[in-house]
Amino acid sequence: MDPAELVEHLVRQGGVRGTDRWRALVVHAPGRLNLIGEHTDYNDGFVLPVAIDRGISIAFVPATDRHIALTLVADGRTAEVEIDAVGPPHGTWVDYVAGVAWALREAGAPMSGFRGVLAADLPAEAGLSSSAALELVVAWALGGGAPPLADRLALAKAAQRAENEYVGVACGLLDQFAVIFGVRDGAILLDCRSLEHRVIPIPAEVALLVCDAGVPRRLAASGYGRRRAECARAVEQIRSVAPRVASLRDVDVDALAAACDALDPIAFRRARHVVTENARVLAAAAALETGRLPELGALLAASHASLRDDFEASTPEVDRLVDSAQAAPGVIGARLTGGGFGGSVLALVASDAVGAFVDDVRRRYRTPDGSSPGLLRVAPADGAGLVAGARA
Repeated sequence: MDPAELVEHLVRQGGVRGTDRWRALVVHAPGRLNLIGEHTDYNDGFVLPVAIDRGISIAFVPATDRHIALTLVADGRTAEVEIDAVGPPHGTWVDYVAGVAWALREAGAPMSGFRGVLAADLPAEAGLSSSAALELVVAWALGGGAPPLADRLALAKAAQRAENEYVGVACGLLDQFAVIFGVRDGAILLDCRSLEHRVIPIPAEVALLVCDAGVPRRLAASGYGRRRAECARAVEQIRSVAPRVASLRDVDVDALAAACDALDPIAFRRARHVVTENARVLAAAAALETGRLPELGALLAASHASLRDDFEASTPEVDRLVDSAQAAPGVIGARLTGGGFGGSVLALVASDAVGAFVDDVRRRYRTPDGSSPGLLRVAPADGAGLVAGARA
């Protein structure tokens, strides 16, 4: 939504008087698309996310009290949260608002309440990190249009803590990091152990498409937490023969083979996905930097096969959509993106073949309800922040 239109919604909703609309601010947080590197972040591995030009915006006026009142433009639902008396989670979207307020308070961040309206053009439950975008746009509003913690890495960790400890999703740092540190120029190669990162440019001839399989992704109710526990179990079993292993980041293919007899079959497959996925991330970044697009496509295909077979995080619908995308004209590569258990497929497509690709995928694939899949072209974008020129 145009920032000025969002301010007008705030005026109509009563968050600010029309004559005082100049007091309104607009903050925005992007969604993120992970090019490759699934379930590696919480295993201290490598990821390659990109912040995208779809996300969540809030028009608001700072309050003099510690009360949050946030209304969704789409349906009028409202979150009411007292910063100093958050209370227990309720299992709704309000938990992300309350969880961020709680985590920032725990981190000692200076903040105040606000009255605002929220609009999004980011599909929920599609594997595009709508949750992290919501967390960070709320954080910027709580900071009065500025990051409430000067150290943006600390802010990413606070938002992650909100999701881990308040909402109850044991996510890694990938999503929050990408939403804050995203850049318009490309993807970010992030080492989740050292947190060192660098930008990997995306060539102009490569288009990014998000293909919705029509299977909503709900991590809190999915196998995500179970997979994380299985990775931890794999580490414990590997330690019986290699005591210095702290995480799956410390294991390569040879070390995994050497520890094979110490691992139960499920733990072995989960570990094999993470170990091989880490190698694929580094190879994919190098392929992007040097323009070796066929190699990049092969790495995406191998990533999906590993997620499907070793990590068992895909679904039959997502697999069919990946097959459809991989067979479409102009495709460079396609795979499941996000934590899995539903959601979306990422397709890298030659920029001059997007139309033909979209038509072919819609001909080949139908969602579970029989409709055509949603296909959305996205582009790299900057991270969360105050929107310039937002006042009406």
